[in-house]
Amino acid sequence: MIKLKDDKLPLFISFSAGETSAFMLWLMLEKYRGKREIIVLFANTGQENEETLEFAKKCEEHFNHPITWVEAEINMEYRKGIKHRVVNFETAERNGKTFEKMISKLGIPNVENQYCTRDLKQYPMEHYLKTVYGLKDNVGYYTLIGIRVDEIDRIGKYTYPLVPLGITKKHVNHFWENMPFRLELKGYQGNCKWCYKKALRKHLTLINETPEFYDFPKRMEKKYGNFVNPHRLEKLKKEGKDVKFPINFFRKNMNTEQMFELAKGFTDFAHDDSRDTNYQISLVNGFELDVSNGCVESCEIY
Repeated sequence: MIKLKDDKLPLFISFSAGETSAFMLWLMLEKYRGKREIIVLFANTGQENEETLEFAKKCEEHFNHPITWVEAEINMEYRKGIKHRVVNFETAERNGKTFEKMISKLGIPNVENQYCTRDLKQYPMEHYLKTVYGLKDNVGYYTLIGIRVDEIDRIGKYTYPLVPLGITKKHVNHFWENMPFRLELKGYQGNCKWCYKKALRKHLTLINETPEFYDFPKRMEKKYGNFVNPHRLEKLKKEGKDVKFPINFFRKNMNTEQMFELAKGFTDFAHDDSRDTNYQISLVNGFELDVSNGCVESCEIY
């Protein structure tokens, strides 16, 4: 088991409600329950799969440890900080209202500007830690992130308990196969219904299976595709960066309608890896199908 340097500091667990994150939570509770303060936060974006919300609720009940659900309170004034509001399974937003408010302030996020995780997950969590516990800037506590050793390229400056243990997707799957409940999603679905960071194969599979999940990004592109916050636009121009409109969500600046065109007749569907770790690389129309831009089964805040 991983040994932390100071056994008195509280643990902040960024809980994504993915199976890897939940496995890490179980492991930390087994090791440190009653020995450290363990703060568990789940940030809801309003575009999570319903199964994700149900899984988060079951984890709290089964592990017998509180998981605080937060959502972003967005100040529309530029460069004004994001606050948090506390919700629960019943009151959690499911229609993307806050997500749209963020877009109406800053513009559409994509792989070049990945600020939705920052503004809808990281910032409200940090605001909660600061206002409720007096903790900030990762000082005086540990930030624990559920990333496996087979996701090692995603590691930053925080604490990743599963990596030194050599935990892989196979280990996580084995753990959940022996539990009384699981995240009832296929591996390629992920927590966010349509996250632009997903591999192309996953998108084309999901468009064929659940096209209605893409109604939200399609509507946002039509409404905000030609918008960038004026303050940010001025900053980019001073830096000599050219902004090309319209701005869309998906790789190579494809919009949702273009993704739907790619999905027509597509049959090389994504494999459900929630029971194993097999995958293969292939191409369609010049696009690498399995490049994920950092999004595997969940959206981690760091």
